[in-house]
Parts: sequence; C-alpha cells; structure tokens
Amino acid sequence: MSEIKRKYVIPGELVTEGKYNRTTNVFRVDDKFYSTRVGMAEVSSDSVRVIPLSGPYIPRVDDLVVGKIVDYSAFAWEVNINSFFSAYLLAQSVFGRDYSPARDSLTNKFAIGDVILAKVSAFDRTRDPLLSVSGPGLGRINRGEVVKISSTKVPRVIGKKGSMIKTVESGTNCRLTVGQNGLIVISGPAEGILLAIDALNLIDKEAHTADLTQKVQNLLSRLSEGEKNE
Repeated sequence: MSEIKRKYVIPGELVTEGKYNRTTNVFRVDDKFYSTRVGMAEVSSDSVRVIPLSGPYIPRVDDLVVGKIVDYSAFAWEVNINSFFSAYLLAQSVFGRDYSPARDSLTNKFAIGDVILAKVSAFDRTRDPLLSVSGPGLGRINRGEVVKISSTKVPRVIGKKGSMIKTVESGTNCRLTVGQNGLIVISGPAEGILLAIDALNLIDKEAHTADLTQKVQNLLSRLSEGEKNE
C-alpha cells in the first residue's frame, strides 16, 4: 500500500509537485499543484486531492444524489438535494416522451415525502439541476434512515477503493446508500442503524484526521461490545 502524505492547506497554497493522474480541489501550473479550498491535502503515488473542511453541495453532472420530493407541478417534481439549488425531475423523463398531464398522474410515481436515488443529468449554474432516475438502482428508496453529513466529507465515507464504507457496513450489518450531496440512507437492523449513525457522525467530525479507519473500527467495536454487555 502506498504511503499517503497529509497536511492542512489554504487556497493558493502549494500542495505538491510532480505528475499525478487524479486530482480534486486543486489547480495545476506546470507540475505544481495548488489548493483551491481550506482543508486537508492528501498526496499518494498517483493522486493529489484536498478534502475541504466545510462547504455546501455544488451539483455536478453524473453525481449520484439522495433527494426528497418536496413539491410537484404538471410537468416535474421538485427535489431537495441538500444544496443551494432546488433540483427537478422532469415528468417526461419518467413517463416517456408521450407523457400527458391530462392522462398521467405524477403522484402515481412519486409523492411528496418520497426519498429517491437519482443522477444529476444536467447543471451549468445558469439553471437549476435536472435529475434522472433512469438506470440500475435509481428511483424510490423504500426503506432506511436518512442521515445528513457535510457533502465535502463524502469521499472519506467511501474511502480509498471503498474501504471505509465496507468497514461501516461489515461492522453494523447495514447497507449504506451514499449520495454525493451528503445524504446517506442506512438500511438494516435497528441496532445496526444506530451504530452506523455514530460511525458517520465520527467521520463527519474527524474526516481531516489520520488513522480514521482505525478510529471507526474502534468505535464500532466499543459500541457493539457495550450492547452485548447490557
């Protein structure tokens, strides 16, 4: 496993020099990489990124998001995606090109209060983002507890090659559906959901620290042992 170097940075600060394949929250000048955010810089053998300490969710095309239906009109549902921007799911994208407001009822598909997993299909900051539920696993989420964390901490929830999310799921017997907008749906046994919530709160609070996976493992072990002793 390659060594990961970490340090706190501010916007405009030099993070590292060299050739890297993957970058996040940095800009490049020749072979020098500078931070665009206040946060924790991580440099590995092939990537350089900055994990922001805070910030709102800014939609990006192809992001997977968890959202809640908050309103609808004759032609679209309005979806809260934990952002400054309201998102919209067009009726035509769900019913098809022959959609007719006179014939098709939007509430037959999604009602106010429904939680959905969707993909951001269009967004350019000149208009509100559009969503799509076309694709495997997308659509209404029928069960689970919704937890909100800072969207900037989502990469830490997932972890390198999915390591962190696997740790939480295996330690709680739960399934996590992670939206890149910071909304996460936890489904599983009640006691496992409570454990997962505690783990996510820890990650949200200490995403900038080293040995975070070990801290999460220790937390889950302590909590599960405490339940057994009750």
